[in-house]
Amino acid sequence: MHNMLPLKPLAKQLQQTGLIVLLLLLLSGCGASQYLSKGDKRFGEEEYERALEFYKQALGKAGNPGEVNYKIAEAYRLSNRLAEAEPYYKAALDANYRKEDAYFYYPLALKANGKYEEALRRMGEYVKVATSPQLRSMAVRELENLQQLDEIMGLGERYKVQNLEALNTEGSEFAPYVLNNELVFSSTRGPGKEYLGNGEGFLDLFSTTLTDSAAEMGGAVHKYESINNEELHEAFATFANDGATMVFARGNEGTKKGRRNVDLFVSQRRANGWTEPKLLSINDPEAWDSSPAFTPDGKTLYFSSSRRGGLGGTDIYKSTLDDNGRFTAPENLGPNINTPGNESFVSVGPDGTVYIASDGLPGLGNLDLFRIENGKPVNMGRPVNSPGDDFGMYFVNEQFGFFSSNREGGKGGDDLYRFVRSDRKLVKFFVDGTLYQLREGAKQRTPVPNNTVRLQDEAGKQVAMASTDAEGKFSFPLDSASTYSLVAEKPNFFTARQRITTVGKMPAQSELKDPINEVRLSSTLVLNEIVKEKAIVLENIFYDFDKANIRLDAAEELDKLVQILEDNPGISIELSSHTDARGSDIYNQDLSQRRAESAVEYIISKGIDRSRITAKGYGESRLVVRNAKTEEQHQRNRRTEFKVVRIQE
Repeated sequence: MHNMLPLKPLAKQLQQTGLIVLLLLLLSGCGASQYLSKGDKRFGEEEYERALEFYKQALGKAGNPGEVNYKIAEAYRLSNRLAEAEPYYKAALDANYRKEDAYFYYPLALKANGKYEEALRRMGEYVKVATSPQLRSMAVRELENLQQLDEIMGLGERYKVQNLEALNTEGSEFAPYVLNNELVFSSTRGPGKEYLGNGEGFLDLFSTTLTDSAAEMGGAVHKYESINNEELHEAFATFANDGATMVFARGNEGTKKGRRNVDLFVSQRRANGWTEPKLLSINDPEAWDSSPAFTPDGKTLYFSSSRRGGLGGTDIYKSTLDDNGRFTAPENLGPNINTPGNESFVSVGPDGTVYIASDGLPGLGNLDLFRIENGKPVNMGRPVNSPGDDFGMYFVNEQFGFFSSNREGGKGGDDLYRFVRSDRKLVKFFVDGTLYQLREGAKQRTPVPNNTVRLQDEAGKQVAMASTDAEGKFSFPLDSASTYSLVAEKPNFFTARQRITTVGKMPAQSELKDPINEVRLSSTLVLNEIVKEKAIVLENIFYDFDKANIRLDAAEELDKLVQILEDNPGISIELSSHTDARGSDIYNQDLSQRRAESAVEYIISKGIDRSRITAKGYGESRLVVRNAKTEEQHQRNRRTEFKVVRIQE
């Protein structure tokens, strides 16, 4: 054993090694602590980009990775980069970091990345355990919004969109406005001072010549030099009086102190340029006031504000010019439009239609675009909306315009997109149904109120749920060229199932009258009471003469029984086969038993547990028509039946 060290020197060596490891751990923790401290300081000053740098340096060294990941996620969220926060919220939760709002924002980050099913599941789980009344209220609203995604996804595509790649940069471009054949927009493109909130430049106003093609929108770009201030953001220009009056938003020098100094300014065009911008009287000094939009006649100004007395984070307000040219007191557009979330980025189309962006209304991403119809917001659908932020829609005319988005596949943070209205008329499919129940011995079926009905796709996956109203009625939106199943359950009743399809039901374009048309299908679901030992005939189960093997036409019918057993996992059945009276008793008994066993083996081959089904051949012992004379009467006797023999409580 010449290669072994003496015991005492070995112990001394281990002791020294342990001290070195401990020292290294202390030094490592010290470094992580310093990075965290610096990150927290920048975070508190809302310099999120700098905070991220320090937090990420601390991440590999810190003994509390859950907390550090959470702080990184929050820095991304608070700098309007919610999609990038997703993996960090997940890492925080996986590390058992139990900050409650992480459970709320993680599903929102999933949604921002288009992971709708996981977002719905996670938000549903959080609602059940939420302890914060405020977060729970917000989560319930978000859960309701997520549950409406199928309807929004089925709206149809009324527009074609195209990224203005030649114009966009690695920075952000958004808030388009067209004035005298010039596209005016807001951008963080450099060179210039860095905004520490998100690492991009400060916002300025720019313009370029409008062209007919999105691919050509990359010509000379001009900066509004007399308006722009290098130390502040300038964005969201809107114009009135044939372009002689401009209102825009200015403020936020990039510090926490300046966070609320975003206000609306007005400037007038003169022969030598724009006048020195002046504060509008409608600003609230304690609030964030931004995204102004004049109506085409220049008499009403819409804008968004975080002022007190609103319904959420930011609301849409409007103010009109009186006869003396002064703005009236701002008016909140009310709860039909504003929500507990954020409504902003308002614009007004040539026909006076108001467009807004909202993260509080049901949508595909964080911010979705909506048009106001009859005083209520209507989601613009895909492809205008996406899992990302979609906002700042501007209609040049009825056929085309521009909007902003930070969707996946873009060139920078926010990009400008061109949209063109599609001439194709759209069709929205719906199924309207009624759920009934039929008890044994009852002469009439009755509607079933307040009962869940599920909509499943062709693969059996649930895509939507609805609850029947007082008259048993329910409704679902459907996709075109798709097949579904409607499913309803109730204790002590067989599960009701009906197939519904929109395949082949799309009307020709020439038959459609309106830009958006509805095709409504009807459905009747009946829940039949389960009665033990009551025989139920399986129709159209035929066998070849003197044979027991399952024919293709019989297999199709037996598949329906397989579905019944899958839908009703608590029942066990006896499957019986019967013959007519022709032939000997012994022969008929043997043949019927073989046929029953063959049918049972087929059903078991489809995945049904053998313990739930028994084969029984009755031969000619239970004739339905005695003294049968016609082939039709003999066929009624040659039948296959099943009956429920056990019900698992």
